[in-house]
Amino acid sequence: MTNKRRLALTPALIAGLLTAVFMQAGRPQAQQPAGARARSGPPNVLFVVFDDLNDWTGATKGHPQAHTPAFDSVARRGANFTSAHVQAPLCNPSRASFLSGLRPSTTGIYALQPSVRTALANHPGLRDHVNLPGYFTERGYQTATVGKIFHVLEPEFREREFQRWIDAGRGARPTARVAGGVLPPETPASLATVMDWGPFPERDEDHGDYKVADAAIQQIRGMSRDKPFFLAVGFSLPHVPIFAPQKWFDRIPAGKAILPPLKGGDREDTPPFSWNLHWILPEPRLSWYEKFKEEEPFVRAYLAGTSFVDAQFGRVLAALTEAGLDENTIVVAFGDHGYHLGEKEISGKNTLWERSTHVPLVMAGPGVPRRDVNDPVELLDLYPTLVELASLPARSGLEGRSLVPQLRGARRTQPAITTANQGNHAVRTKDWRYIRYADGSEELYDRRADPNEWTNLAKDASRRGTIRDLARWLPKVDRPAVPGSTSRALTRGTDGQWLWEGKPIVPSEVIK
Repeated sequence: MTNKRRLALTPALIAGLLTAVFMQAGRPQAQQPAGARARSGPPNVLFVVFDDLNDWTGATKGHPQAHTPAFDSVARRGANFTSAHVQAPLCNPSRASFLSGLRPSTTGIYALQPSVRTALANHPGLRDHVNLPGYFTERGYQTATVGKIFHVLEPEFREREFQRWIDAGRGARPTARVAGGVLPPETPASLATVMDWGPFPERDEDHGDYKVADAAIQQIRGMSRDKPFFLAVGFSLPHVPIFAPQKWFDRIPAGKAILPPLKGGDREDTPPFSWNLHWILPEPRLSWYEKFKEEEPFVRAYLAGTSFVDAQFGRVLAALTEAGLDENTIVVAFGDHGYHLGEKEISGKNTLWERSTHVPLVMAGPGVPRRDVNDPVELLDLYPTLVELASLPARSGLEGRSLVPQLRGARRTQPAITTANQGNHAVRTKDWRYIRYADGSEELYDRRADPNEWTNLAKDASRRGTIRDLARWLPKVDRPAVPGSTSRALTRGTDGQWLWEGKPIVPSEVIK
């Protein structure tokens, strides 16, 4: 007969068993991801903007040496909008547009100032317009921002947008030009250090964008799990000055950066008026880069800066996962406008060509299936899209269209429209780009046969039907620039003469 041992329930053993039971009962809360509770409720939103980021990412395949694993990871698990376009090729009007959900031609915001709130305050019918972050605040979201989201916004307007404005701190700044060399004489002395690029600082941790990522990570970790959040993160790179530690430059050996496709005399078939959109800029022309042999170093710096800032985005994404919030957070990331690196014989933006208007846009999270959306879309569409994905009441008075139908596989028939100062517009369909300038001159490009937009077909009589079809999409409302518009403002004087930042444009003095 087998002897069976019995467990003696001594007082000490009973106490130990009770302790274990209570510990086990409390353990799930500690072991579950911090964001697990939120998965059954409204989604969070992580809204990430990169300054001057063109389509040189892996997701958009804009450059063969682009290294953007974090950005590309969002595209792989969600939606990759391969033909996303801005509503203005400049920081302030672009951001004012996607944050307000209104076109520049509606608001009259074309220049680097005034702020969107100042402009709307003086606009009939738009004084109380609610911008994207303010709408989420009104609907019970925790809202916070770090880095550059609004180009400029006066302190008295801040509480109408975000509940918390986080100062990430200032990154290290060099005491002399890193790139060296001589900038063009038309570049203001005060901007000489702005137009700079090269290895700096020594450590990632001393860069301003690293500090922005740090601040964003702290916000993610500190967010209450009792209600959803809308966190906006604005990175400065690859905007000039393009600085990153040496190791990011070492990814591409000196002299080995691949230049974008360039064509000599590319502007010969474009209207003279096209120069007016970027009459005098701190960004040098291609001729300057060629003269001082800076084409390759600048391209290399742009790629290095893009890689570095993508790594900072990756740190934010990792923090989201570590907090257990990734499954219930809509992540949207994009560039605020494009950037020329020699194409059309210039650097910078302020144009209506593909290089200025096309930006990378990726989105992932609840309600966002894995899909490549190839039809042209607009950053203007982000406001209604995020409202719908968050299951918030539809917002009236917006000029963008929700992208949710495209996420579900629907085709889009409306083109993307970009405006650069009053009267200058580009219409981008899947196959065509049509540009009409304020003086009536035109450009037309067949995107299928001419992806570099090297051949202007506007004077081809056989294309008049195509131009008429595209022209019907030009904005019906085309407001003049709001009062206070100065930097990068192109206006027409009372005598009919065109003015750049208030000074007469003399066509014979064009800088090429």
